[in-house]
Amino acid sequence: MSAISRQMSATYGFVERNWALTRRYIGWEVVWLVYGTVSTLTIGLIGADSQGLAGQERVLYLLIGALLWSYLSVLFQIMGETVAWERWEGTIEYTFMAPVHRFTYLTGQGLFAVTYGMIRTAVILGITVLWFDLDMSKANLLGGFVVLAVASVSFLGLGLVAAVLPLLSPERGPQATHIIQGLLLLCSSVYYQVTVLPGWLQPFARLNPATYALDAIRATWIGGVGLAAVWPAMIRLIATGAVLVPIGLMIFQAGERYALRTGKLKRNG
Repeated sequence: MSAISRQMSATYGFVERNWALTRRYIGWEVVWLVYGTVSTLTIGLIGADSQGLAGQERVLYLLIGALLWSYLSVLFQIMGETVAWERWEGTIEYTFMAPVHRFTYLTGQGLFAVTYGMIRTAVILGITVLWFDLDMSKANLLGGFVVLAVASVSFLGLGLVAAVLPLLSPERGPQATHIIQGLLLLCSSVYYQVTVLPGWLQPFARLNPATYALDAIRATWIGGVGLAAVWPAMIRLIATGAVLVPIGLMIFQAGERYALRTGKLKRNG
């Protein structure tokens, strides 16, 4: 077996292990699915006081923002709790000493996070469409999910940065990942147009991959356009992902070396 085949097999192994952990705690997964659905419905109800097409567009605008926020939360939760899960399961020493490249390990974590997040988002979307009786006949649903998949590369790069926080602080690191989520929420068009932000924050919003992902998904799901129409946003997302993933990997490896040197890797609190 070639080195590439071994690494690919190891990547799938990490995906399979995370799926096994999800099945073990399936009750809690259902709880969080219900929580995510209720949160999305609550945001949608803000726009439900309008009537007609404009009212539907307003509801969809808010729902898409809530769905992406829920999706981001899942990605950051899985990536941010990577080290925490290893500590809880007592496998952290075996995993970090295994002859597997760290990129392979993190890729497996990321693939599971994206797959799980996509399924969860599709379920919540189906429930919200039925709840608000939305007409999605003209929506390009597949195009929207393709945009979300492309944007996920950038989000995973940021997730790698978030994953280093539990390495640096076993006690408060996992909670600190919410800081990065909050900044993404603030500097994007999740619930409002970027133009309403203060002038000094708008440049940060233009660098935020969530802004371009939201614009493209809204164009496909509300406007019904094809991927060719949102290709400029896709190019930005691809370029952002190509930059953020290597940076995130380097930051995670630097954090791992620091944790090993200071003895924080094995600590449970």
